[in-house]
Amino acid sequence: MPSYLSPGVYVEEVPSAVKPIAGVSTSTAGFIGIVPNALVIPVEAVTDRVIGTGDGTDTTFDLPSSHFPVQTTTGSFHIKVNGTQVNATLANNDTTHIATATLAAAPANGARITADYLVINNFSPVAAGEVRLCTNFSEYKKFFGDFSTDVGHRNLTHAVFGFFNNGGSRCYVARVTATTGIQGVLTKFEAIDEIALVAAPGITDNSVRSAIDAHCRQRTQDRFAIFDSSEVVETTGNLDLTLLNPSTAGNLLPQNSDFVAFYFPWLQVFDPATQIQDPTGTGLQFVPPSGHVAGIYARVDTQRGVHKAPANEPVLGALGLKYGISKAQQDGLNPQGVNCIRDLNGNIRVWGARTMGGDANADLKYISVRRLLLFLRESIDEGMQFVVFEPNNPALWQKIVRNVSAFLTNVWRSGALFGATAQEAFFVKCDAELNPPEVRDLGQVITEIGVAIVRPAEFVIFRISQFTAPGA
Repeated sequence: MPSYLSPGVYVEEVPSAVKPIAGVSTSTAGFIGIVPNALVIPVEAVTDRVIGTGDGTDTTFDLPSSHFPVQTTTGSFHIKVNGTQVNATLANNDTTHIATATLAAAPANGARITADYLVINNFSPVAAGEVRLCTNFSEYKKFFGDFSTDVGHRNLTHAVFGFFNNGGSRCYVARVTATTGIQGVLTKFEAIDEIALVAAPGITDNSVRSAIDAHCRQRTQDRFAIFDSSEVVETTGNLDLTLLNPSTAGNLLPQNSDFVAFYFPWLQVFDPATQIQDPTGTGLQFVPPSGHVAGIYARVDTQRGVHKAPANEPVLGALGLKYGISKAQQDGLNPQGVNCIRDLNGNIRVWGARTMGGDANADLKYISVRRLLLFLRESIDEGMQFVVFEPNNPALWQKIVRNVSAFLTNVWRSGALFGATAQEAFFVKCDAELNPPEVRDLGQVITEIGVAIVRPAEFVIFRISQFTAPGA
Protein backbone atom coordinates (compact mmCIF):
# COMPACT_ATOMS: atom_id res chain seq x y z
CA MET A 1 0.00 0.00 0.00
CA PRO A 2 1.27 3.52 -0.75
CA SER A 3 2.11 5.86 2.14
CA TYR A 4 0.08 9.08 2.56
CA LEU A 5 2.03 11.62 4.64
CA SER A 6 0.35 14.93 3.93
CA PRO A 7 -3.20 16.05 3.21
CA GLY A 8 -4.17 16.21 -0.45
CA VAL A 9 -5.81 14.48 -3.38
CA TYR A 10 -4.04 11.39 -4.63
CA VAL A 11 -4.72 9.96 -8.10
CA GLU A 12 -3.53 6.42 -8.57
CA GLU A 13 -3.42 4.17 -11.60
CA VAL A 14 -5.05 0.83 -10.88
CA PRO A 15 -4.54 -2.14 -13.22
CA SER A 16 -7.71 -3.26 -14.92
CA ALA A 17 -9.15 -6.59 -13.84
CA VAL A 18 -10.11 -7.28 -17.43
CA LYS A 19 -7.36 -8.74 -19.61
CA PRO A 20 -8.88 -9.24 -23.05
CA ILE A 21 -7.99 -12.52 -24.75
CA ALA A 22 -7.12 -12.01 -28.40
CA GLY A 23 -7.82 -14.76 -30.90
CA VAL A 24 -4.63 -16.26 -32.32
CA SER A 25 -3.88 -16.65 -36.01
CA THR A 26 -5.09 -19.95 -37.45
CA SER A 27 -3.82 -19.74 -41.01
CA THR A 28 -0.03 -19.30 -40.93
CA ALA A 29 1.41 -22.31 -42.74
CA GLY A 30 4.67 -24.20 -42.49
CA PHE A 31 5.80 -25.85 -45.75
CA ILE A 32 8.60 -28.39 -46.22
CA GLY A 33 9.90 -29.52 -49.60
CA ILE A 34 12.63 -31.78 -50.99
CA VAL A 35 14.76 -29.40 -53.06
CA PRO A 36 18.32 -29.97 -54.36
CA ASN A 37 21.20 -27.62 -53.61
CA ALA A 38 21.34 -26.38 -57.21
CA LEU A 39 18.38 -25.61 -59.48
CA VAL A 40 18.05 -25.15 -63.22
CA ILE A 41 15.35 -22.54 -63.73
CA PRO A 42 14.17 -21.96 -67.33
CA VAL A 43 14.09 -18.28 -68.17
CA GLU A 44 13.50 -18.05 -71.90
CA ALA A 45 13.03 -20.39 -74.87
CA VAL A 46 14.72 -19.13 -78.06
CA THR A 47 13.45 -20.81 -81.27
CA ASP A 48 15.19 -20.81 -84.67
CA ARG A 49 17.41 -17.91 -83.73
CA VAL A 50 19.96 -17.06 -86.47
CA ILE A 51 23.43 -17.52 -84.96
CA GLY A 52 25.61 -17.18 -88.06
CA THR A 53 26.45 -17.87 -91.71
CA GLY A 54 28.78 -20.65 -92.79
CA ASP A 55 32.11 -19.93 -94.47
CA GLY A 56 33.20 -23.53 -94.99
CA THR A 57 35.76 -23.48 -92.12
CA ASP A 58 34.17 -22.20 -88.88
CA THR A 59 32.48 -24.70 -86.56
CA THR A 60 31.90 -22.49 -83.49
CA PHE A 61 29.17 -19.84 -83.28
CA ASP A 62 28.01 -17.53 -80.48
CA LEU A 63 24.43 -17.78 -79.22
CA PRO A 64 22.86 -14.33 -78.93
CA SER A 65 20.82 -13.89 -75.80
CA SER A 66 20.17 -11.32 -73.13
CA HIS A 67 20.58 -14.06 -70.53
CA PHE A 68 23.36 -16.40 -69.53
CA PRO A 69 23.84 -19.35 -69.36
CA VAL A 70 21.92 -21.72 -71.62
CA GLN A 71 20.92 -25.32 -71.00
CA THR A 72 23.59 -27.57 -72.48
CA THR A 73 21.94 -30.93 -71.77
CA THR A 74 21.43 -33.02 -74.90
CA GLY A 75 17.85 -32.69 -76.10
CA SER A 76 17.41 -29.18 -74.71
CA PHE A 77 18.65 -27.54 -77.92
CA HIS A 78 18.73 -28.02 -81.69
CA ILE A 79 21.21 -26.59 -84.21
CA LYS A 80 20.14 -26.43 -87.85
CA VAL A 81 22.03 -25.73 -91.08
CA ASN A 82 19.69 -24.52 -93.82
CA GLY A 83 16.80 -26.00 -91.80
CA THR A 84 18.35 -29.44 -91.31
CA GLN A 85 19.29 -30.49 -87.79
CA VAL A 86 22.98 -31.29 -87.30
CA ASN A 87 25.10 -32.67 -84.47
CA ALA A 88 26.47 -30.02 -82.12
CA THR A 89 27.31 -29.26 -78.51
CA LEU A 90 26.61 -26.16 -76.41
CA ALA A 91 28.97 -24.62 -73.87
CA ASN A 92 28.87 -21.70 -71.46
CA ASN A 93 31.95 -19.57 -70.93
CA ASP A 94 31.90 -18.35 -67.34
CA THR A 95 34.63 -15.80 -68.09
CA THR A 96 33.21 -14.08 -71.17
CA HIS A 97 29.59 -14.95 -70.34
CA ILE A 98 29.07 -16.00 -73.93
CA ALA A 99 27.37 -19.26 -74.82
CA THR A 100 28.64 -21.03 -77.92
CA ALA A 101 27.54 -23.82 -80.24
CA THR A 102 30.18 -26.12 -81.72
CA LEU A 103 29.07 -28.05 -84.80
CA ALA A 104 30.48 -31.45 -85.68
CA ALA A 105 31.29 -30.22 -89.19
CA ALA A 106 31.86 -26.77 -90.67
CA PRO A 107 28.78 -25.51 -92.57
CA ALA A 108 29.25 -24.72 -96.25
CA ASN A 109 29.90 -21.15 -97.37
CA GLY A 110 26.71 -19.11 -97.19
CA ALA A 111 24.78 -21.71 -95.19
CA ARG A 112 22.25 -20.28 -92.73
CA ILE A 113 22.79 -21.56 -89.19
CA THR A 114 19.92 -21.36 -86.69
CA ALA A 115 19.44 -22.64 -83.17
CA ASP A 116 16.74 -23.17 -80.61
CA TYR A 117 17.88 -23.42 -77.03
CA LEU A 118 16.78 -22.94 -73.46
CA VAL A 119 18.11 -19.98 -71.48
CA ILE A 120 18.44 -20.88 -67.81
CA ASN A 121 19.23 -19.46 -64.42
CA ASN A 122 21.49 -21.55 -62.20
CA PHE A 123 20.07 -20.86 -58.75
CA SER A 124 21.27 -21.87 -55.30
CA PRO A 125 18.46 -21.79 -52.70
CA VAL A 126 18.96 -21.09 -49.01
CA ALA A 127 20.75 -23.79 -47.08
CA ALA A 128 18.88 -27.00 -46.35
CA GLY A 129 17.13 -26.85 -42.99
CA GLU A 130 16.89 -23.06 -42.84
CA VAL A 131 13.39 -21.72 -42.20
CA ARG A 132 12.34 -18.52 -43.95
CA LEU A 133 9.21 -16.41 -43.50
CA CYS A 134 7.49 -15.53 -46.78
CA THR A 135 4.67 -13.00 -46.95
CA ASN A 136 4.35 -13.08 -50.73
CA PHE A 137 5.51 -15.22 -53.64
CA SER A 138 8.31 -12.80 -54.58
CA GLU A 139 9.93 -13.38 -51.21
CA TYR A 140 9.69 -17.12 -51.75
CA LYS A 141 11.43 -16.82 -55.13
CA LYS A 142 14.23 -14.81 -53.55
CA PHE A 143 14.96 -17.61 -51.08
CA PHE A 144 13.99 -20.76 -52.99
CA GLY A 145 13.90 -19.85 -56.68
CA ASP A 146 11.30 -19.48 -59.42
CA PHE A 147 9.47 -22.36 -61.13
CA SER A 148 12.07 -24.93 -62.16
CA THR A 149 12.58 -28.29 -63.84
CA ASP A 150 13.04 -30.20 -60.55
CA VAL A 151 9.95 -32.19 -59.52
CA GLY A 152 10.36 -31.73 -55.75
CA HIS A 153 10.97 -28.02 -56.17
CA ARG A 154 7.99 -27.76 -58.52
CA ASN A 155 5.71 -29.31 -55.90
CA LEU A 156 6.91 -26.92 -53.20
CA THR A 157 6.83 -23.86 -55.46
CA HIS A 158 3.31 -24.49 -56.73
CA ALA A 159 2.18 -25.18 -53.16
CA VAL A 160 3.44 -21.79 -51.96
CA PHE A 161 2.11 -20.05 -55.08
CA GLY A 162 -1.27 -21.76 -54.61
CA PHE A 163 -1.28 -20.81 -50.93
CA PHE A 164 -0.92 -17.10 -51.65
CA ASN A 165 -3.23 -17.28 -54.69
CA ASN A 166 -6.04 -18.81 -52.61
CA GLY A 167 -5.92 -16.39 -49.72
CA GLY A 168 -2.84 -17.18 -47.60
CA SER A 169 -0.76 -14.30 -46.30
CA ARG A 170 2.09 -15.73 -44.21
CA CYS A 171 4.02 -18.98 -44.39
CA TYR A 172 7.30 -20.39 -43.16
CA VAL A 173 9.19 -22.45 -45.73
CA ALA A 174 12.13 -24.82 -45.44
CA ARG A 175 13.80 -27.25 -47.79
CA VAL A 176 15.59 -30.52 -47.23
CA THR A 177 17.59 -32.64 -49.65
CA ALA A 178 16.10 -35.92 -48.40
CA THR A 179 13.23 -37.03 -46.17
CA THR A 180 15.71 -37.69 -43.37
CA GLY A 181 16.07 -33.95 -42.85
CA ILE A 182 12.38 -33.28 -42.25
CA GLN A 183 12.46 -34.07 -38.52
CA GLY A 184 15.08 -31.35 -38.03
CA VAL A 185 12.83 -28.81 -39.74
CA LEU A 186 9.85 -29.87 -37.64
CA THR A 187 11.94 -29.26 -34.53
CA LYS A 188 12.61 -25.72 -35.75
CA PHE A 189 8.91 -25.28 -36.51
CA GLU A 190 8.15 -26.08 -32.85
CA ALA A 191 9.81 -22.83 -31.81
CA ILE A 192 7.64 -20.77 -34.20
CA ASP A 193 4.43 -20.39 -32.23
CA GLU A 194 2.65 -18.64 -35.11
CA ILE A 195 2.50 -21.74 -37.31
CA ALA A 196 -0.98 -23.29 -37.34
CA LEU A 197 -0.87 -25.46 -40.49
CA VAL A 198 1.83 -27.90 -41.60
CA ALA A 199 2.29 -29.52 -45.01
CA ALA A 200 4.99 -31.31 -46.99
CA PRO A 201 3.59 -30.94 -50.53
CA GLY A 202 3.81 -34.10 -52.59
CA ILE A 203 5.69 -36.11 -49.92
CA THR A 204 3.69 -39.25 -49.16
CA ASP A 205 6.31 -41.24 -47.27
CA ASN A 206 4.66 -42.84 -44.22
CA SER A 207 7.55 -41.96 -41.92
CA VAL A 208 7.21 -38.29 -42.89
CA ARG A 209 3.45 -38.35 -42.40
CA SER A 210 3.87 -39.94 -38.96
CA ALA A 211 6.46 -37.32 -37.98
CA ILE A 212 4.22 -34.44 -39.03
CA ASP A 213 1.22 -35.97 -37.28
CA ALA A 214 3.24 -36.38 -34.06
CA HIS A 215 4.50 -32.81 -34.44
CA CYS A 216 0.92 -31.49 -34.55
CA ARG A 217 -0.81 -33.90 -32.15
CA GLN A 218 1.85 -34.52 -29.50
CA ARG A 219 4.81 -32.16 -29.75
CA THR A 220 2.93 -28.86 -30.17
CA GLN A 221 -0.74 -29.87 -29.74
CA ASP A 222 -1.82 -26.64 -31.40
CA ARG A 223 -1.52 -27.10 -35.17
CA PHE A 224 -3.14 -29.03 -38.00
CA ALA A 225 -1.61 -31.04 -40.85
CA ILE A 226 -2.69 -31.19 -44.49
CA PHE A 227 -1.66 -34.34 -46.38
CA ASP A 228 -1.69 -35.09 -50.10
CA SER A 229 -2.68 -38.33 -51.73
CA SER A 230 -0.22 -40.03 -54.04
CA GLU A 231 -0.32 -38.57 -57.54
CA VAL A 232 -1.01 -41.97 -59.10
CA VAL A 233 -3.77 -44.10 -57.59
CA GLU A 234 -3.99 -46.80 -60.21
CA THR A 235 -3.83 -50.52 -60.87
CA THR A 236 -2.92 -51.60 -64.41
CA GLY A 237 -3.36 -48.04 -65.58
CA ASN A 238 -6.86 -47.51 -64.19
CA LEU A 239 -8.09 -45.56 -61.18
CA ASP A 240 -8.31 -47.94 -58.23
CA LEU A 241 -10.18 -46.45 -55.28
CA THR A 242 -9.59 -49.57 -53.21
CA LEU A 243 -6.11 -48.11 -52.69
CA LEU A 244 -7.85 -45.41 -50.63
CA ASN A 245 -9.71 -47.96 -48.51
CA PRO A 246 -8.14 -48.67 -45.09
CA SER A 247 -9.18 -52.33 -45.28
CA THR A 248 -7.07 -52.84 -48.43
CA ALA A 249 -3.59 -54.23 -47.81
CA GLY A 250 -0.94 -51.79 -48.98
CA ASN A 251 -3.38 -48.89 -49.20
CA LEU A 252 -2.07 -45.35 -49.78
CA LEU A 253 -3.71 -43.73 -46.75
CA PRO A 254 -1.97 -42.19 -43.74
CA GLN A 255 -2.90 -43.38 -40.26
CA ASN A 256 -6.10 -42.03 -38.72
CA SER A 257 -5.72 -38.75 -36.86
CA ASP A 258 -8.10 -35.92 -36.00
CA PHE A 259 -5.14 -33.55 -36.38
CA VAL A 260 -4.83 -34.38 -40.10
CA ALA A 261 -6.84 -33.76 -43.27
CA PHE A 262 -6.20 -35.79 -46.43
CA TYR A 263 -6.97 -34.55 -49.97
CA PHE A 264 -7.41 -36.38 -53.28
CA PRO A 265 -6.68 -36.04 -56.23
CA TRP A 266 -3.82 -33.87 -57.50
CA LEU A 267 -4.54 -30.60 -59.31
CA GLN A 268 -3.67 -29.68 -62.89
CA VAL A 269 -2.15 -26.20 -63.11
CA PHE A 270 -0.22 -24.06 -65.54
CA ASP A 271 3.53 -24.39 -65.02
CA PRO A 272 5.70 -21.59 -66.49
CA ALA A 273 8.84 -23.76 -66.55
CA THR A 274 7.08 -26.44 -68.60
CA GLN A 275 5.77 -23.82 -71.03
CA ILE A 276 9.26 -22.36 -71.53
CA GLN A 277 10.72 -25.80 -72.15
CA ASP A 278 8.02 -26.64 -74.69
CA PRO A 279 6.58 -23.42 -76.14
CA THR A 280 4.21 -25.35 -78.41
CA GLY A 281 2.75 -27.41 -75.55
CA THR A 282 0.04 -26.62 -73.03
CA GLY A 283 2.40 -25.97 -70.11
CA LEU A 284 0.21 -28.04 -67.78
CA GLN A 285 1.44 -30.11 -64.84
CA PHE A 286 -0.16 -32.05 -61.99
CA VAL A 287 0.76 -30.78 -58.52
CA PRO A 288 -0.23 -31.79 -54.98
CA PRO A 289 -3.24 -29.91 -53.56
CA SER A 290 -2.03 -29.22 -50.00
CA GLY A 291 -0.68 -25.72 -50.67
CA HIS A 292 -3.84 -24.59 -52.45
CA VAL A 293 -5.96 -26.12 -49.67
CA ALA A 294 -3.93 -24.31 -46.99
CA GLY A 295 -4.68 -21.08 -48.83
CA ILE A 296 -8.38 -21.96 -48.81
CA TYR A 297 -8.18 -22.51 -45.04
CA ALA A 298 -6.72 -19.01 -44.71
CA ARG A 299 -9.36 -17.50 -47.01
CA VAL A 300 -12.24 -19.08 -45.12
CA ASP A 301 -10.74 -18.15 -41.75
CA THR A 302 -10.55 -14.53 -42.83
CA GLN A 303 -13.92 -14.25 -44.52
CA ARG A 304 -16.03 -16.45 -42.24
CA GLY A 305 -13.99 -17.76 -39.31
CA VAL A 306 -12.19 -20.93 -38.30
CA HIS A 307 -15.53 -22.53 -37.38
CA LYS A 308 -16.59 -22.56 -41.04
CA ALA A 309 -15.68 -25.82 -42.79
CA PRO A 310 -13.06 -25.18 -45.52
CA ALA A 311 -15.20 -26.91 -48.13
CA ASN A 312 -17.51 -26.02 -51.03
CA GLU A 313 -14.79 -23.55 -51.91
CA PRO A 314 -13.24 -22.98 -55.37
CA VAL A 315 -9.60 -23.94 -55.86
CA LEU A 316 -8.18 -20.87 -57.56
CA GLY A 317 -5.53 -21.67 -60.16
CA ALA A 318 -6.71 -25.25 -60.71
CA LEU A 319 -7.41 -25.97 -64.37
CA GLY A 320 -8.17 -29.68 -64.05
CA LEU A 321 -7.82 -32.79 -61.90
CA LYS A 322 -5.72 -35.92 -62.12
CA TYR A 323 -8.89 -37.98 -61.65
CA GLY A 324 -12.55 -37.11 -61.99
CA ILE A 325 -14.58 -38.35 -59.02
CA SER A 326 -18.32 -39.08 -59.16
CA LYS A 327 -20.78 -38.83 -56.27
CA ALA A 328 -21.06 -42.61 -56.15
CA GLN A 329 -17.28 -42.94 -55.89
CA GLN A 330 -17.10 -40.32 -53.15
CA ASP A 331 -19.73 -42.24 -51.18
CA GLY A 332 -17.05 -44.81 -50.41
CA LEU A 333 -14.32 -42.27 -49.65
CA ASN A 334 -15.99 -39.62 -47.50
CA PRO A 335 -16.71 -41.85 -44.46
CA GLN A 336 -13.00 -42.72 -44.34
CA GLY A 337 -11.97 -39.08 -44.21
CA VAL A 338 -10.72 -38.86 -47.82
CA ASN A 339 -11.61 -35.30 -48.82
CA CYS A 340 -12.28 -35.20 -52.54
CA ILE A 341 -11.65 -32.27 -54.85
CA ARG A 342 -14.24 -32.42 -57.61
CA ASP A 343 -15.17 -30.72 -60.84
CA LEU A 344 -18.78 -29.68 -60.28
CA ASN A 345 -20.42 -28.04 -63.28
CA GLY A 346 -17.07 -26.74 -64.48
CA ASN A 347 -16.01 -25.47 -61.06
CA ILE A 348 -13.17 -27.22 -59.25
CA ARG A 349 -14.09 -27.25 -55.57
CA VAL A 350 -13.02 -28.84 -52.31
CA TRP A 351 -15.89 -31.22 -51.57
CA GLY A 352 -14.94 -32.72 -48.23
CA ALA A 353 -14.50 -31.44 -44.67
CA ARG A 354 -13.35 -34.39 -42.58
CA THR A 355 -10.32 -35.28 -40.54
CA MET A 356 -8.35 -38.39 -41.53
CA GLY A 357 -10.37 -41.36 -40.37
CA GLY A 358 -13.74 -39.67 -40.79
CA ASP A 359 -16.43 -41.51 -38.85
CA ALA A 360 -13.77 -43.28 -36.78
CA ASN A 361 -12.91 -39.94 -35.14
CA ALA A 362 -16.39 -39.63 -33.60
CA ASP A 363 -17.09 -36.05 -32.44
CA LEU A 364 -13.80 -34.82 -33.98
CA LYS A 365 -14.52 -36.05 -37.49
CA TYR A 366 -14.87 -32.52 -38.89
CA ILE A 367 -11.91 -30.28 -39.71
CA SER A 368 -13.69 -27.17 -38.49
CA VAL A 369 -14.43 -28.69 -35.06
CA ARG A 370 -10.82 -29.74 -34.46
CA ARG A 371 -9.41 -26.43 -35.71
CA LEU A 372 -11.85 -24.39 -33.59
CA LEU A 373 -10.77 -26.32 -30.51
CA LEU A 374 -7.14 -25.64 -31.39
CA PHE A 375 -7.99 -21.94 -31.81
CA LEU A 376 -9.72 -21.80 -28.42
CA ARG A 377 -6.92 -23.70 -26.71
CA GLU A 378 -4.11 -21.53 -28.09
CA SER A 379 -5.98 -18.25 -27.62
CA ILE A 380 -6.75 -19.00 -23.97
CA ASP A 381 -3.21 -20.29 -23.41
CA GLU A 382 -1.64 -17.09 -24.70
CA GLY A 383 -4.25 -14.72 -23.29
CA MET A 384 -4.15 -16.04 -19.73
CA GLN A 385 -0.40 -16.00 -19.13
CA PHE A 386 -0.88 -13.08 -16.72
CA VAL A 387 -2.46 -15.49 -14.22
CA VAL A 388 0.82 -17.32 -13.53
CA PHE A 389 2.18 -16.59 -10.02
CA GLU A 390 -0.93 -14.59 -9.00
CA PRO A 391 -2.32 -15.31 -5.50
CA ASN A 392 -4.54 -18.39 -5.82
CA ASN A 393 -7.74 -17.17 -4.18
CA PRO A 394 -11.40 -16.50 -5.07
CA ALA A 395 -10.48 -13.12 -6.56
CA LEU A 396 -8.21 -14.85 -9.07
CA TRP A 397 -10.90 -17.44 -9.86
CA GLN A 398 -13.41 -14.69 -10.59
CA LYS A 399 -10.87 -12.93 -12.78
CA ILE A 400 -10.30 -16.13 -14.78
CA VAL A 401 -14.03 -16.74 -15.24
CA ARG A 402 -14.63 -13.12 -16.24
CA ASN A 403 -11.88 -12.99 -18.87
CA VAL A 404 -12.49 -16.40 -20.41
CA SER A 405 -16.24 -15.76 -20.51
CA ALA A 406 -15.70 -12.44 -22.27
CA PHE A 407 -13.57 -14.17 -24.90
CA LEU A 408 -16.03 -17.02 -25.44
CA THR A 409 -18.90 -14.55 -25.71
CA ASN A 410 -17.17 -12.97 -28.69
CA VAL A 411 -16.58 -16.43 -30.17
CA TRP A 412 -20.29 -17.22 -29.72
CA ARG A 413 -21.30 -13.95 -31.36
CA SER A 414 -19.14 -14.84 -34.39
CA GLY A 415 -21.36 -17.88 -34.95
CA ALA A 416 -18.84 -20.51 -33.85
CA LEU A 417 -20.84 -21.78 -30.86
CA PHE A 418 -24.37 -23.18 -30.83
CA GLY A 419 -26.98 -21.61 -28.60
CA ALA A 420 -29.60 -18.88 -28.52
CA THR A 421 -27.78 -17.30 -25.56
CA ALA A 422 -24.22 -17.26 -24.33
CA GLN A 423 -25.30 -19.42 -21.37
CA GLU A 424 -26.47 -22.12 -23.80
CA ALA A 425 -23.26 -21.89 -25.86
CA PHE A 426 -20.59 -22.30 -23.16
CA PHE A 427 -19.76 -22.44 -19.47
CA VAL A 428 -16.66 -21.50 -17.48
CA LYS A 429 -16.16 -22.84 -13.96
CA CYS A 430 -13.35 -21.95 -11.57
CA ASP A 431 -14.29 -22.20 -7.91
CA ALA A 432 -13.53 -23.80 -4.56
CA GLU A 433 -14.98 -27.11 -5.70
CA LEU A 434 -12.38 -27.40 -8.47
CA ASN A 435 -9.64 -25.83 -6.35
CA PRO A 436 -9.71 -27.36 -2.85
CA PRO A 437 -6.74 -26.87 -0.48
CA GLU A 438 -4.89 -29.96 -1.73
CA VAL A 439 -4.95 -28.56 -5.28
CA ARG A 440 -3.91 -25.09 -4.19
CA ASP A 441 -1.06 -26.57 -2.15
CA LEU A 442 0.33 -27.97 -5.41
CA GLY A 443 0.37 -24.48 -6.88
CA GLN A 444 -2.44 -25.31 -9.30
CA VAL A 445 -5.56 -23.45 -10.32
CA ILE A 446 -8.06 -25.50 -12.32
CA THR A 447 -10.71 -24.17 -14.67
CA GLU A 448 -13.31 -26.19 -16.55
CA ILE A 449 -14.65 -24.90 -19.87
CA GLY A 450 -17.43 -26.40 -21.97
CA VAL A 451 -18.36 -25.24 -25.47
CA ALA A 452 -21.15 -26.24 -27.86
CA ILE A 453 -19.45 -26.16 -31.26
CA VAL A 454 -21.48 -25.83 -34.44
CA ARG A 455 -21.11 -28.64 -36.97
CA PRO A 456 -21.12 -28.22 -40.75
CA ALA A 457 -24.30 -29.03 -42.65
CA GLU A 458 -22.62 -31.86 -44.54
CA PHE A 459 -25.82 -33.56 -45.66
CA VAL A 460 -28.50 -31.13 -46.81
CA ILE A 461 -31.79 -33.03 -47.10
CA PHE A 462 -35.02 -31.77 -48.63
CA ARG A 463 -38.11 -33.97 -48.36
CA ILE A 464 -40.55 -33.36 -51.17
CA SER A 465 -43.95 -34.93 -51.61
CA GLN A 466 -46.97 -34.12 -53.74
CA PHE A 467 -50.35 -33.30 -52.38
CA THR A 468 -53.79 -32.71 -53.79
CA ALA A 469 -54.91 -29.15 -53.42
CA PRO A 470 -58.39 -28.79 -51.98
CA GLY A 471 -61.06 -27.88 -54.49
CA ALA A 472 -62.14 -24.30 -54.81
